[in-house]
Amino acid sequence: MLAFEPVVLAERPDWVVVVGDVNSTIACALVAVKLGIHVAHVEAGLRSRDWSMPEEINRVLTDSISSLLLTPSKDANANLQAEGISGERVSFVGNVMIDSLHRFDHYTAQTNALDEAGLRARQYGLVTLHRPSNVDDPDQLGSLLNAFDKIQEEIPLVFPVHPRTRKMMNDFGLMQRVDRMRQLRLLDPIGYKDFLQFERHALMVLTDSGGIQEETTVFQVPCLTLRANTERPVTVEHGTNTVVGTDEHAIVCEARNVIAGRGKTGRIPEGWDGHAASRIVNAIRGMSKETSALAELSSTGANGR
Repeated sequence: MLAFEPVVLAERPDWVVVVGDVNSTIACALVAVKLGIHVAHVEAGLRSRDWSMPEEINRVLTDSISSLLLTPSKDANANLQAEGISGERVSFVGNVMIDSLHRFDHYTAQTNALDEAGLRARQYGLVTLHRPSNVDDPDQLGSLLNAFDKIQEEIPLVFPVHPRTRKMMNDFGLMQRVDRMRQLRLLDPIGYKDFLQFERHALMVLTDSGGIQEETTVFQVPCLTLRANTERPVTVEHGTNTVVGTDEHAIVCEARNVIAGRGKTGRIPEGWDGHAASRIVNAIRGMSKETSALAELSSTGANGR
């Protein structure tokens, strides 16, 4: 907030556009609103209904103070309506993350990530893990590693390791156990294009990420979400995502279903077509015209009095 406020004061924008649910989202929204500047929230209306997630607090608070709520899926509209937020403040625009996916996906053919890792398409699983609830508790992290151990006995697993996760594995003395898993391949964090190649060609993805649930749905790759809930239920209802939780047995059983050819299939949700950004621009333009007209009307009325 301290860093952003001088920028806003210097630029005096008509709108501030914030995205998603990270701490900087609510921070920038608060700065803008307190300075009388309209906020447009991209990815509005997503809800996990899990108040132990810091992101859930950020989502709800940002939505409550934003002038324009730009939703990625129809369930987000329903969430906002249930909270008493609807009408002109809400605009269904689709998923802007899929715009990025479409833009960069064709670059994946230019990378050699799979070849360099000695992997073949649909013959490995991809793992990501970073949420504090999963990696900050030694028992929880150990249980997840036990599940990976059993799965890697049947199929290679590629694991680009988040710095936080690697630190915790070291701090908890778990690296020796990991080193014994001959088909679990730890990688340093990798770039987006290389990651997309791993993701697109995986047999399955095991993750606690939100965005990856969406990307795997577009790629039609089965996704096993290592969480008790998801703020993206459309990926479960229509896509390839299965929320398996963090129970070791449940994770291994679902992974074996995928290995046996019983992985979940789905369809791409409405509005995930690569054109969400254009609809966002149009929505902000439309709202800008309305607010300008209302301001002019208010000014005329005040002068008249």
